[in-house]
Amino acid sequence: MGPIELVAPLAVPFSAALFLAGLTAYFVILGTRELTAIRVARSTAVFEQDYLREQITELAERRRREQQKAERTWDGFRKFVVARKVPESHDICSFYFEPHDRRPLPGFMPGQYLTFRLNIPGQPKAVTRCYSLSDAPKPDYFRCTIKRVGVPPGKPDGKPGLVSSHFHDQIEEGDIVDVKAPGGQFFLDPAEDTPVVLIGGGIGLTPVLSMLNALVDAHSQRNIWFFYGLRHRGEHIMAEHLRQVAEDNPNVQLHICYSDPRPNEDIAGEHYDHAERVSVDLLKKIVPMDAAHFYLCGPPPMMQSLVEGFHAVGVADERIHYEAFGPASVKKAAPAQPVDAAASSIEISFSRSEKKIGWDGKSTLLEIAEANGIHIDSGCRAGNCGTCITAIKQGTVKYPSPPGTTPEAGSCLACVALPASSIVLDG
Repeated sequence: MGPIELVAPLAVPFSAALFLAGLTAYFVILGTRELTAIRVARSTAVFEQDYLREQITELAERRRREQQKAERTWDGFRKFVVARKVPESHDICSFYFEPHDRRPLPGFMPGQYLTFRLNIPGQPKAVTRCYSLSDAPKPDYFRCTIKRVGVPPGKPDGKPGLVSSHFHDQIEEGDIVDVKAPGGQFFLDPAEDTPVVLIGGGIGLTPVLSMLNALVDAHSQRNIWFFYGLRHRGEHIMAEHLRQVAEDNPNVQLHICYSDPRPNEDIAGEHYDHAERVSVDLLKKIVPMDAAHFYLCGPPPMMQSLVEGFHAVGVADERIHYEAFGPASVKKAAPAQPVDAAASSIEISFSRSEKKIGWDGKSTLLEIAEANGIHIDSGCRAGNCGTCITAIKQGTVKYPSPPGTTPEAGSCLACVALPASSIVLDG
């Protein structure tokens, strides 16, 4: 038997082994990449799903808010119940209005007003009037504080205010009134942080009181000076409320001004702070005139004096904000408008009345109509209530300042509109 031969394991060339190792590594890497790609794809898909879910949620929330807004506001007039009628003084009363349909109320900008349509006995048609909201926005009610307008001073044969007397004498709790949604261009944004001076004279307290209450409700930390001007304590409404607001909010400085305090009845330091009218001279001693914004509403003499005084000390127009209601509107309080140089070439025609009148360069279309015996319904006479809306058959109009109500295309608010060219009106 010959020698036994040991068989060695099959020798693998080094190059082949290297190839096999590389191939194995390739498949491992490939597998890892595929696994990573799968993981990335899954992560991307999850991210995209989350993003899509967020987008859908955001869209749904946006639509919900839009639907809420649509449900809370309204076109035209809406029925409201007089929930409470609260006397504030012998000639001032607060009315609380709740929606008859019980739908939520919209928010509003403090300083805005409500427009009422009232059927008053003895009047041939419904009468429209605007009254400022006197409280911060609330979810379940609106509040207006209304003063009874008496017989004009020096006119014993004159008549008291038609609508204010109706509210005081005829409107009772449980009655239903027609109300338009809040509107108006005189308002304050509670979200801003500039120092603010709120000035109310007499019943002009109402819109600036709404501003004050809204700032307090928003926990605003801006510096607030509140001036209330009146003759004596007999006219002083909301006194306890104002004192409590100032006491609870260190950033609110309250200044009560009596122009004619009564001896032995009105006590300085208790009922009032200054025995004088609200004036720019007084304001200069107390507030930073170069930084604050001023919001004011009051009788025409007070408004005119303050606005002229602000201009005299260099307060910019964009920092002076004031109310424009009734015949004693902003137009009367502000400096007079210059006569339009192009007036001589402008003619105003009223198609139904068949009258043509040359424009004097300053009168509104309503004033021109009334001066020439042409009837146009009117309410606030300040571009707020929309009662005087008049169709334009030809020509264009302009507004010295934006009206509170935007008229529909092809129409104008005659009480504040001026002709921009020769014009034909349906009147």
